[in-house]
Amino acid sequence: MALTTPSGELFKKARKIEIASRRLVDEQLAGQYHSVFKGRGLVFSDVRPYSAGDDVRAIDWNITARMNAPHVKQFVEERDRTVNLVIDMSASGYFGSRGAAKRELAAELAAVVAFSAIKNNDRVGLYVITDKVERYVPPKKGRRHVLRVIGEILAFEPTSRGTDLAAGLDFLGKVARRRSVVFLVSDFLSDGWERAMRITAQRHELVPVVVGDPMERALPDVGLLVLEDLETGEVIEVDTTAAARAAFARRAAEAAAARDLALRRINVDLVSVTTDQPYVDALVAFFRARAKRMAHG
Repeated sequence: MALTTPSGELFKKARKIEIASRRLVDEQLAGQYHSVFKGRGLVFSDVRPYSAGDDVRAIDWNITARMNAPHVKQFVEERDRTVNLVIDMSASGYFGSRGAAKRELAAELAAVVAFSAIKNNDRVGLYVITDKVERYVPPKKGRRHVLRVIGEILAFEPTSRGTDLAAGLDFLGKVARRRSVVFLVSDFLSDGWERAMRITAQRHELVPVVVGDPMERALPDVGLLVLEDLETGEVIEVDTTAAARAAFARRAAEAAAARDLALRRINVDLVSVTTDQPYVDALVAFFRARAKRMAHG
């Protein structure tokens, strides 16, 4: 799990993502990230003279006695917060039918979240997982740190092809003792993650981000199609007849519905992005929906 230093080419890619991310954060996500993720609580800030309507429970009796006039304590929200990015970089992330692979989309989305975090002076940590934790970058603040996090994602080459989200979340649970915001970015093409997700959601503010590709939902009409499972290496041939395409679409829809139902049972807010759609639209919709739900208690 050692850190690596990004090469010049990777740094250029990271810098390009930084420029795009900062623009999106400034133009479309300004204030939304800050408003939907609360700090860890309230901390004492100052005292001021009592005004009509102030909560009498906030009166500082020591200062009141010394000043011979009522004074109240002021508190501010403690914004010292950590955002942990848990990125699934198993072999299925190499797939992409619309120009960008799922892992590239995951890297860009993670960058936007990271730059939103440091704009609010939050720390950012990184966990890159396959069927184990392959990279861990402890949380820190600042632009240079975020560029290094992005470089880690871009440069990452997995030693394992499989997926085990539970293993990554279990590791997070052992390392991240304090409550944090956890963005779990994955295509969720795996099983056995429900229990670990439920435990993580109880300890942290968990945001699952499902990264998909349109060809995972519907096969093209191209005659004989050769498909390879990037994680197992299994190769199959599919004759893309109308019946075969309909059966594939039905199974894909059933799997997605089962996944979404499992996530709803855990009571988490889901973000869904695909390689053929602007991911920022999904992020903006998520922030707005979360803010609306929080406003209604």
